[in-house]
Amino acid sequence: MSGGRDEAPGTPPPPARRRGRPARAAAEAGPGARDRILAAARTEFAARGYDKTSVRGIAKAAGVDAALVHHYFGTKEQVFAAAIELTFAPALTMPDALAGGGADVGERMARFMFGIWENPVSRQPLLAIMRSALTNDTAAAVLRGLIERRMLQRVAGELDVPDPEFRVQLAAGHLMGIAVLRYVIKMDPVASADPEEIIAMVAPTLQRYLTQP
Repeated sequence: MSGGRDEAPGTPPPPARRRGRPARAAAEAGPGARDRILAAARTEFAARGYDKTSVRGIAKAAGVDAALVHHYFGTKEQVFAAAIELTFAPALTMPDALAGGGADVGERMARFMFGIWENPVSRQPLLAIMRSALTNDTAAAVLRGLIERRMLQRVAGELDVPDPEFRVQLAAGHLMGIAVLRYVIKMDPVASADPEEIIAMVAPTLQRYLTQP
């Protein structure tokens, strides 16, 4: 005699639960759930920063179970990486804008970056990411990996100069410092200067970093 529940002969066993996915309503886990989670993650990280954002909070904002967030993205760090990659999408096209180098590559780099920072739509998410990276080591490591892998290494590959990665990092650091002064700290006169004036001053230095022997 079996110690389990009696079942009628021929009764099929209950379906096995699919491993790796939570048992939730089809509407919650259906098409679009991943996009909702990613959109919620961007909003939560932007509003709260890395430290104060939780997987549970992202799930609540997206209207899903926290287990579904883990299913699609894994850890909080991986959710953050996916969110900032989406936020950084405009900046990640910089290598294409600088392809071929040339006598105006410094100006093109400055103009490209200020074009992104001067746009309020792209500036606010970038500011949120920078604040997280400046206050949390994990967020900084994620951002650093993205910038190195998807942006700076590709730009360096286009340069025909000694130590191209070092030079690209110097150029990026120059622009990042100005961005912190202008958009984060908002220190005058840099904060109130005309972007064209800044580009005109910065471009020759970037050109030297990127092209001079």
